[in-house]
Amino acid sequence: MVSEFAKQGAHVGFIDIDETAAAALAATLPGPVSYRHCDVRDIAALKAAIADFEAETGHVDVLINNAANDDRHRVDAVDTDYWDDRMAINLRPHFFAAQAVRPGMARAGGGSIINLGSIVVAMAAAECVAYVAAKGAIQGMTRALAREFGPDMIRVNCLIPGWVMTERQIRLWLDEAGERRIAERQCLPEKLVPDDIARMAMFLAADDSRHCTAQSFVVDGGWT
Repeated sequence: MVSEFAKQGAHVGFIDIDETAAAALAATLPGPVSYRHCDVRDIAALKAAIADFEAETGHVDVLINNAANDDRHRVDAVDTDYWDDRMAINLRPHFFAAQAVRPGMARAGGGSIINLGSIVVAMAAAECVAYVAAKGAIQGMTRALAREFGPDMIRVNCLIPGWVMTERQIRLWLDEAGERRIAERQCLPEKLVPDDIARMAMFLAADDSRHCTAQSFVVDGGWT
């Protein structure tokens, strides 16, 4: 998403916990790109990074909440610390980032907030109940924030990807059985790639979607 928005000429500010990968990405991109190191579990640091981006540009037009960790876990192995940590990564930052950008968007006359959900909710996926719970909550939170922020012409939508062939997904979980599941369950036979999700994000960011809010947009090749 960072790459695709930068190629469109947007002034992109992004955060990441992986400094090496972030620096390598930023070095390849055209135009103004700003990076801040941040662990999204640290809400004060998250808000400080957003404030830095606003200082550079005046305000944030588009916020994409795409932080997540989908590590697998068994129900009987989950304790309160693990549960709270999953929410601190997969849910809590989305709310506080939206809260942080709202005043600037309102002063500017509007904006777009895009929260990343997941088809794991519709799939009732196993071995990741905390992740599923967080992603389900994001869909509900999206609708509530859209109602709250609408008077300021701020749109809030949920982008729900299917099984996207990121480096992590390919490394950890794409095997022969996974290939068969894609062929059997998707209506379209081609694998989803990150650019497919980025293009939907660009649509939701642009004025082309000016009356789309409180909605969930699924990009999953017809899996669900």
